[in-house]
This record gives sequence, structure tokens and C-alpha cells, in this order.
Amino acid sequence: MLKPVFLVILLLPFAAGTAGQAKASGDTYSVQWENDRIAKTDRHYTNGFRLSWVSEEKASDPEWVRDLLNRIYPFAALKSGRAGAAFGQSIYTPEDTSATALVQNDRPYAGWLYGGISVHAETSKNADPSSLDMLDTVELDFGIVGPYALGKQVQNGVHELINVANSDGWDNQLDNEPGLMLIGERRWRTAPLDVMGLKLDVIPHLGGSIGNVMTFAGAGAMIRIGQELDVDFGPPLIRPSLSGLAAVEKQAEFAWYVFAGAQGRAVARDIFLDGNTFSSSHSVDKKVFVGDFQFGAAAIYRGVRLAITQVYRTREFKQQRQADRFGAISLSVRF
Repeated sequence: MLKPVFLVILLLPFAAGTAGQAKASGDTYSVQWENDRIAKTDRHYTNGFRLSWVSEEKASDPEWVRDLLNRIYPFAALKSGRAGAAFGQSIYTPEDTSATALVQNDRPYAGWLYGGISVHAETSKNADPSSLDMLDTVELDFGIVGPYALGKQVQNGVHELINVANSDGWDNQLDNEPGLMLIGERRWRTAPLDVMGLKLDVIPHLGGSIGNVMTFAGAGAMIRIGQELDVDFGPPLIRPSLSGLAAVEKQAEFAWYVFAGAQGRAVARDIFLDGNTFSSSHSVDKKVFVGDFQFGAAAIYRGVRLAITQVYRTREFKQQRQADRFGAISLSVRF
């Protein structure tokens, strides 16, 4: 009985947000899928799935978002505020998924099932529309790590559907533990430069998370070249990856860009490597400094954005034999 109740609790923020905003124009609904098989590997961060909603940009409504952001940014020229909600799951396994015994020198099996609520503030340096734009995000993710996260059921269920061997070591996964992540991020979007008839911009990024799931600080940047770059802040990725905002900012007839980015993180805690906080569990010696490198392309047509990304991640723990890579696909629709 506990599992269905817990799932309902996690879904409430997402359901409430989408129900209350379904008739509003400019809201963005997104589905994201990340998987190592897209990059032709099968290890470590093996699957991520996330559904999200981000409200239309508002200068004065919803009132509670406006009031909150005015308190946070009393000295900034607030252009708009947004609210958001999300529901997602991430799955981690060791490299050898055929072993039933505990693989001591590889990362633990773990699932992370969560819901999230967020607020987003877009400000500009001054009233000039060509000036530097800033986007700040505060997000609270809450959920559970362990068997109740249903990582085993989802992974092996999908493997059976696609006729792939099951992962046999899920009996060694992390214990059930409530999880919390408080995330803060700032992005800057530079005024675009003209390059051979196209536009080029750079989106630097600072951010981090505090919580028993992940505690880290990171910095990075994304460079884009294409057309109508102000349609968004880059495509969304599942954290801790370098991510843009899930929202499509305007109903451009057609926009596109290719992009490349890099991010470095200093990691104080990662439950998927350090093991459970409140009980004894399998763990590995994590690396404090981790880097991500990514590239991809995005196309937006009348408020529908499709983005494809390849991510390369440096080794995350000392016993890891090689760097990881995975692919990401996101589809966002602005209504």
C-alpha cells in the first residue's frame, strides 16, 4: 500500500500545476529521456526520465511568484517570473549487471524517484532588449532512493520489452531513504553576435545543490549558433548536467541552433556513490571533481522544441575504469 500512496504524493505538485494552468497560453510541457544506450554504452547512469511543466512568463501574475521574486531581486529589473513542477526518475547500476553478488569495486544499484517545484526569474541589466539577460532558478526536489523508487521494476521491465538481458544485482541496491535537493542556478545569455548570417551567443552558468541526495557546486557555459536564439536558454537536461530551462520562451515560426557546453562540479555528497545517509550500504570512493562535456542540436517550430544531446562525463569514482557517456532527447511543447 505504501508504494501507490507515495507515488500519489509525488505526483500532486505536477498534477496541481498542470490542472491549474492547462488553459493558460505560453505554458511549456516537456518530456525528457536520457539513456546510456543512446550513446551505445550500458553502465552507471543508465536511465533518466522527467516530465515537467513551466508556466508562461508573467510580469505580474501569478501574484505569489511576483511577490517572491521581488523580495529576492529588489535591485534587478524583473522582466518575468515563472513557476514550475516536475516528476522524474533516475536509475544507476554498476558496469557488470550480470553478477548477482555485490560488485564491491563498482557503483551501487540505485533508483531515485522524485517530484519537484520551482520558481524562475528572468532579469535584464537594463531596459535595453539587447542587454545581457539573466535567468535564476530555485528548485526543490523531494522523493525517495531505494526499492520504493522502482528502479528494478522499470529497468528490467523495459529490458524484457526490448529483449535485453535483465540486470541481476538489484538485491544489492541502496536502502530506502527519503531524499531532498535544494537547487539554485544562475544563467546569463549574452547579446547575440552576427556570424556569417547566423547568430552566436554564450550562456555561462553557476549553480549547485544542497541535500542528502546531492551536494555540489558547479560552473560552466554553453555556446550556441543558429537562428532566433532568444527562443530559450538552451535545451533542458536532467541534473546534475548543465541544463537550460524547460520553457520555450516565444512562439517563433522556426528557430534552430547547434550547441556545445562544458561544466565542472565540486561534489561534497552523492548518495549514488557515497551510499545511504542513515544506514550502512554499499559505497565507492567518489572523485571530488567531475566534468561534463556536451554537444547537440535543437529545432523549434511554432512552439515545439526537439533537442538531442550527447554528454561525456569524466570518471566519478576512483575505481571507475573509464569515463561515461549517455544520450538525451527532450520534447517540449508550448501551448
